[in-house]
Parts: sequence; structure tokens; C-alpha cells
Amino acid sequence: MTEQSTNNTTSPRQNGFLRALGAFDRGLGMLEAVIIGGCVLAMAALMSAHVVGNLLFQQGIPGTYEVTEMLIVVITFIGVSYAARHARHISMSAIYDQLSGRLRKALLIVLCLGTAVLMFYFAYKSVDYVLTLQERGRTSAALGVPMWLVYLALPFGFTLAGIQYVLTTIRNLFSDDIYRSFTEKEEYSDVPMDDSGQIQDANEHRGV
Repeated sequence: MTEQSTNNTTSPRQNGFLRALGAFDRGLGMLEAVIIGGCVLAMAALMSAHVVGNLLFQQGIPGTYEVTEMLIVVITFIGVSYAARHARHISMSAIYDQLSGRLRKALLIVLCLGTAVLMFYFAYKSVDYVLTLQERGRTSAALGVPMWLVYLALPFGFTLAGIQYVLTTIRNLFSDDIYRSFTEKEEYSDVPMDDSGQIQDANEHRGV
């Protein structure tokens, strides 16, 4: 009786907490989409205008390739967080694929925590790199753009990726199912099966 009432009081709090994190995650997702989408569109428009200028006027847009390289840097490092959000990052899962149930979930939590720490460490080191570029006054060759502005994408992207792995960890701690990211639930096709085609340790996978 007491245990049941306790579960009833904590579950709404947990759901509210996850909803708040979900809203925060959607905000970050919109920010990533705007940055990545804007960079892709800008790069496509710039390259197209450069080609048209060369064909029609024998004169392209100065600094096109330089700007393109800068945009690729931004897309690459903001894309780290985007890949983590949608569980599309490269993973070495030989051991993970052999597990199921609570062991599988526990290993995923450990991996997410470890990766989050690594991402925040990369963000910390990349801040030093950006500050070094700023102190040296390094600029691009053609347009004279301060390079530290471009490489701000490194600490920003690594921080966003670290936040994603923290969110994934919290999601798995508060949920019965296994989540590869905060919003991407692991499908049954990803769970190892026995020779008969049944999910291994089905009761354990459901948290029983």
C-alpha cells in the first residue's frame, strides 16, 4: 500500500522532469537545425553564384572556397551533436550487441557517461585552442576573417554533444525502455535474439 502510493507520487514528478528535459532538447534541436541548415543553404547558394559568375561574367565571387571551408568546419562540429541526438554516430558495438536487458542498458549508460565526459573535455581543450588563435590574431588569407570566430564551432559543438549524452543517460535512468538517444528508443530489431527468433531475456528486457 505504501509502496504503491510512493510510486504514484514519484511518477508524475519524473514525467514532469522528462517533459522539461524534452522541451530543452527540442530547443537545442531547433538551434542545431538552424545552424546546420543555414550553413548548408549558404554554402549551396554561394557555390552556385560562384559558378554562374564564372560562366556568365568570367568572374566568380572572391573568397568562395575560403568561406566554404569555414562553413564545413561549422557543419562538421555542430553535426557531432546532431548525430548524437538521432543516434547516428559511429559506434563500436561488438560487446554491446551481445547483451540484452539490464546489462545492455547498464553498458549503454556507462558508455554515454564516458562519452559525455570526453565531449566536455574536448570542449575544454578546444576553448584553449580558440583563445590561442585569438591571441595570435590569425585570419583567413583572402577575406581576413578572424579564424577564432570560425573555430568557436568546436567548443560549441562538443558541448552540445556532451549535453546530448547526458540527456541520454538521464532518459535511460528514468525509463524502463532502452534509449539510444533522448528521443530515439532502441527498436526490438536492435535487440539480440536467440535461435528461435525470440528476444533473449525478454522478462529482463522489460525490467521484470
